Amino acid sequence: MALTRGTLTSIDRRVFAELSRSCGVQAAKVPVSAAVWSVWRRYCEAIGLSMGEGVAALIAHEVETVVRAEGNASDVFAEQIARQAGERASRLDAREQELGARAERLRNKEAHLTAWEHRIRTERMSEATSKGDSRASTVRTKIGRNERCPCGSDLKYKRCHGLSGRRT
Repeated sequence: MALTRGTLTSIDRRVFAELSRSCGVQAAKVPVSAAVWSVWRRYCEAIGLSMGEGVAALIAHEVETVVRAEGNASDVFAEQIARQAGERASRLDAREQELGARAERLRNKEAHLTAWEHRIRTERMSEATSKGDSRASTVRTKIGRNERCPCGSDLKYKRCHGLSGRRT
């Protein structure tokens, strides 16, 4: 039985249709130089594909061009890139929404803490005034000598401003 070109094309179409439905892993030796392989890796990383997915897409694209029936088949490689770009965009949008919500929660907590600090300062001043302290406006909490200095120098208080109060 002789196989005609039409019979082979029909068989190839069925094989290609089956290939597009199932995905498997195949090991292959690729005879390219290290420089070409490096460029391919950078290219695949730039578009967000693994190197294997890129090779598979190229193989599928080449098979499709050979088996294509009068131009009615879609471009597999372009579809895959468009699908992955859409997935990345949706993940990015979700991440941006999550970060926006987190920033809003932090702003709310900061406002809450500021209100508490104001309330504590007010209560301390009213306590000092009720005790008859004339320095009610300058009431401060005591800074421990081993705590960080409030001036922002990132030194311990005893090594920074604590030295000025010491008499030698």
